[in-house]
Amino acid sequence: MNDQYYTADPSSESRPVPCAFPYRGHGLNFMTDAGVFSKGELDQGTRLLLDALPALTGDVLDLGCGWGAIGVSVAKANPGCRVVMADVNRRALQLSRDNLARNSADAEVIESDGMAAVLDRRFDAVITNPPIRAGKQVIYKMFADAAAHLQESGALYLVIRKQQGAESCVKYLKTLFAQVEKLDKSGGFWVLKASEPLEGENTNDL
Repeated sequence: MNDQYYTADPSSESRPVPCAFPYRGHGLNFMTDAGVFSKGELDQGTRLLLDALPALTGDVLDLGCGWGAIGVSVAKANPGCRVVMADVNRRALQLSRDNLARNSADAEVIESDGMAAVLDRRFDAVITNPPIRAGKQVIYKMFADAAAHLQESGALYLVIRKQQGAESCVKYLKTLFAQVEKLDKSGGFWVLKASEPLEGENTNDL
């Protein structure tokens, strides 16, 4: 089975599995499935990323939303936000819609290859646990697109394993943002915040 969680239409047989976890005073319940990242559990990287997030306001993009762990959590903990959840995986998108309803949370769910479907918008925050297996070209384009479509005061929040290229990721982010800081370094993961997007960033040298 060669399915990847960033496939538009996973061929793996649907086998739904529940997942539940608390987040900032909210008991959250989800349904997950085969062919979507982190079936049956909240992965460690996403947990660290969620725990490191500040209070958020304005327009927030959950980029590569999967079954909705980040978008639903952010929507519940920050009810004033306008959350957009984007993914290329249609099974993930349906799970996200169902999980929003399951948790009485509100967000817009959009089918999008990276940020392709939201390039006419600007965001106050972009949050992602990027699909490392898709390759550096894919994830670095996600970062560059985020930089180009953040509000001036906005920030990109992401998590990456140190052994999967965290140091080179920081180096690249510094070509896109004036400020790159580590919010957490634990369990082999780095949680990063990139802010103050630079003018004229491009994706030519990925």
